[in-house]
Amino acid sequence: MKFKSLVYTTAALALFSSCTDLNENLFDKVSSSEYGKTPGEIETIVGKAYSSLRGGSSDGVAFYPTGEFVFFVNAISSDECVIPTRVGGDWGDGGVFLQLQRHDWKPDNPKIWAPWKYGYNGVASTNAILYQVEQSGLDANARKPIEAELKALRAYYYYKLMDWYGNIPLDTTYASKEVPGPTPRADVYKFIEKELINSIPYLPQNQYGRFTQNAANVLLARLYLNSGVYIGKERWQDCLNVCSKISGQLAPDYFASFKVDNHKSPEIIFSIPYDSKAGTTGNYLASMTYHYEQKWAMDKIDNYPWCGNGIAAQPQLYGKFEESDIRRKSLRVGPQIDMRTGATIVMPRDGNPLIYTPEITSITNAPQNEGARLGKYEDKAGDVWERDYDLVLMRYAEVLMMQAECHVRLNNPEAARPYIEQIRSRIGMSVPATIDLQFIDDELAREFVFEDHRRTDNIRFGTFFKPWWEKPADNADKHTAIFPIPTQERVKNPKLTQNPGY
Repeated sequence: MKFKSLVYTTAALALFSSCTDLNENLFDKVSSSEYGKTPGEIETIVGKAYSSLRGGSSDGVAFYPTGEFVFFVNAISSDECVIPTRVGGDWGDGGVFLQLQRHDWKPDNPKIWAPWKYGYNGVASTNAILYQVEQSGLDANARKPIEAELKALRAYYYYKLMDWYGNIPLDTTYASKEVPGPTPRADVYKFIEKELINSIPYLPQNQYGRFTQNAANVLLARLYLNSGVYIGKERWQDCLNVCSKISGQLAPDYFASFKVDNHKSPEIIFSIPYDSKAGTTGNYLASMTYHYEQKWAMDKIDNYPWCGNGIAAQPQLYGKFEESDIRRKSLRVGPQIDMRTGATIVMPRDGNPLIYTPEITSITNAPQNEGARLGKYEDKAGDVWERDYDLVLMRYAEVLMMQAECHVRLNNPEAARPYIEQIRSRIGMSVPATIDLQFIDDELAREFVFEDHRRTDNIRFGTFFKPWWEKPADNADKHTAIFPIPTQERVKNPKLTQNPGY
């Protein structure tokens, strides 16, 4: 077992149901008089907060794991991924994915709604658990590290919500029945900053899969890195100061952090643990990218899960990698060899050999083999629908890249060189003579491909508002930097106001 929260998640789920409405009354779900009086019981309950990172279901969004709905929205709205409508209409889905690609999303798009529900599911669960900790028999000193961990995790959910939607409801209570209205983005920013700074001294130094001092500092550094976007004030030096407090190392093998046993990677700072045997759900991104007949390229006895032939890399992405860059292997391209013969190419029922191409000829009528596939995480014969690798949310390479970028932003590119050298030497590549923002932007795309970074990077670098494949330039007001407040939430909460431009 990788991480003991996988063991106590089941017990925690028995105490709490998935809650996405901040004003929903959960007193029938939380019974502090019966459970949660001892440190051991509290430790069990805390697992529910982390299980929320995997997602849940409610209110018409059938299932919204971070590895599908949340990743889809971020990756497709960036210059990284696309879900083209395939020949025959598969993945057309009423145009919801085309809206994401073309930055023409509508407030009632269910894909725009899913991250809202994902984030507030985490907030509500964390608020409920904090309430139970407060009502427990633990004294104030015993509660401090537990509360610090939960508040740091809640800050993570609020960071994501603020990044996606701007002005959002901010509520830290469990018992209140008042429906909260929106809080200005700048105030949410200040709340996140304060929660993290106050929590860090009480967090553990090292504990896999939990919010540690390193994880909280990475989140704080992200906040400062994107301050110009969030509050109109650049804080590059503050980002550097926080990064200097983060300890860590790169794994010698770039792909060590994406293997089935990636919990062993020394580079990972924070991840979502998965173990199919323990009943975790939602870790099936691989099955959403590969062709329907990919199974024969994995196992000659049909021992590989069904695949949906959906999300793929945008055509321009493959060209960002030099041929010698091993990170290009994150994209699966080329002929898929049939394991039954060991020599011939898999031949799907449509009669076209299964050869993945970086190019996509049509976003509305794409042949089934077109588009490089998302192959960064390890595949193996015997995989089941729910993969067993952990989903990486933070790793030490990000700390190095944040420092490099900040030095370039502060007009000191040579100070960025030592950090870039660590990133590039691992993959056997040299550092260019000139380190500028264009290089940093491209290197971020290569280093963190398919790690849910790209939308935020696009916005910070300004490329989010420029044209790319099958996307025109955005409106001059740049309102697409935040998503609209979902129509479904405004119906439930009349205090919510729509974001400008929608």
